[in-house]
Amino acid sequence: MSAPLDVPGVRLRAGDLIALRPVALAAVGEPALSDLPGGFITRKRGHGQEVADIREYMPGDDLRHLDRGSTARTARPHVRQFQEERDRVTLLIADFRPSMLWGLTRAFRSVSAAEALTLLGWRVIEEGGRVGLLALSAGEPVIIPARGRVRGMLDVIGALARAHDAALETALAGDLDDPPLDDGLSRVERIAPRGAELVIASGFENPGNSLEDRLNALGRTRAPRLLLISETAATRLPRGSYPIRLPDGTRTRVAGASGGAAPEVRIAGHVALELDAGAAVEETARHLAAAFPKDREP
Repeated sequence: MSAPLDVPGVRLRAGDLIALRPVALAAVGEPALSDLPGGFITRKRGHGQEVADIREYMPGDDLRHLDRGSTARTARPHVRQFQEERDRVTLLIADFRPSMLWGLTRAFRSVSAAEALTLLGWRVIEEGGRVGLLALSAGEPVIIPARGRVRGMLDVIGALARAHDAALETALAGDLDDPPLDDGLSRVERIAPRGAELVIASGFENPGNSLEDRLNALGRTRAPRLLLISETAATRLPRGSYPIRLPDGTRTRVAGASGGAAPEVRIAGHVALELDAGAAVEETARHLAAAFPKDREP
């Protein structure tokens, strides 16, 4: 790694992502509403083996579900309710294309994208799900199949760090053109099973000609969730286009716009949660905890 890039906020370090686990879990609460319009459906009840609730017996309840402990303590019959068992799989999709490799304040947008996905990944693992990874860049994508437990999340974190290092080196070599995002998403159906949750963290530059069609097709059998990683410091600049030089000597342009960001952001016809790359990770974790409640449907 080149010395100018080996600094916090530019280089993605696996140890920093591992340290986000307590941040992710501390941010989990019981918000009444989601950050995303409409929220998510609450947990279904069914006849799995995981107990969802214990309540007093009502005529017509199945006596096979009688809870002996509660019945003995209260001297009134109580029955168990069970929740439907599902294999929750979440595919984290990180955009490390060249347009993500810059930032104005705390961190590159690519680093912020990885942090947001890691915060969600730790929560999924804690809730008993499985996590996989698709990291997109100007080079070959990095793919990690979905696995559970801490070991699975550590595999994802290691791959995120390696993919980000490779993306920085590719940009340093002069490859600064973004491949279309829709082309990168063409691999998703081969990686994520039907019913999986897809969390895409991107700036959504160069989406390609068929991103909306791609997301709509994926949405028929999977659940796409979009995280728009923005640099809101740019919204405080007067309207216009500003050339900037990055620490590695390359140049890019930042669009300024008067006024703040719209409260609801839509990308290719889908609602997206906008996250500020310059915000502290604790703030990002709180936004994600509200937008991705524990009992959401995949």
